[in-house]
Amino acid sequence: MTLAEPELGVALWRKVADSIERKISDGSYLSGEKLPSETEIANTHRVNRHTVRRALAALAERGLVRAERGSGTYVESARLAYPLRTRTRFSEIVGAGGREPRGRLLTACTEAASKDIARQLKLKPGAPLLRIDGLRLADRIPICLGTTWLPAERFPDAEEIYRRSGSMTRVLAHHGVRDYRRAETRITAAIADAGDAAQLDLRLGSPVLIVEALDVEGDGRPLLAMRSRFAADRVQFVVEQD
Repeated sequence: MTLAEPELGVALWRKVADSIERKISDGSYLSGEKLPSETEIANTHRVNRHTVRRALAALAERGLVRAERGSGTYVESARLAYPLRTRTRFSEIVGAGGREPRGRLLTACTEAASKDIARQLKLKPGAPLLRIDGLRLADRIPICLGTTWLPAERFPDAEEIYRRSGSMTRVLAHHGVRDYRRAETRITAAIADAGDAAQLDLRLGSPVLIVEALDVEGDGRPLLAMRSRFAADRVQFVVEQD
């Protein structure tokens, strides 16, 4: 009996996981939809909540569901196709995929330009920059954390505009910049640190894709430098030829 009980336990959580997976596959649970509570699932399958948690953890490891702290468990959405082009706009990309783009200001401060950022923006090292850290979401799902540096003197109201709109495009438009383009993009991979993992709702040790970019005006004048950390399992970068 002592050997059979663990085997029975494994069989139970696998049955629960398989049942949920079938409902995801046949469309009973839609992409992005919140699953029933652990108690409801437990009652439906006549198991305890520990068994349900084990089943959900297994599905989460396979990328089928995602737990949100204090909210519940959701069916993981399909990866967002994210084109990399000379005119890359987060809101347009997310909207084109049928999702609602959102931006949230996390922090903003003035800091001195490092040598690297000063070189990109063609400023003197130590020049005042406005640093904006924001979280970008598609529907309710965190997609990336972005750090943006802008010349503080040229964009004095950037913090307030971003706080209200959650859009860097609107920040630039407010300051008279109607069109701009991506001059360069560099992509690397890393493991999310504790802070980024918490903001992106990722498990510790999850991979992120780091995109470092420089945006310029039509005449090549630098506008802003950016460093974004994307949840690697939620995006698929598509390189487009202009």
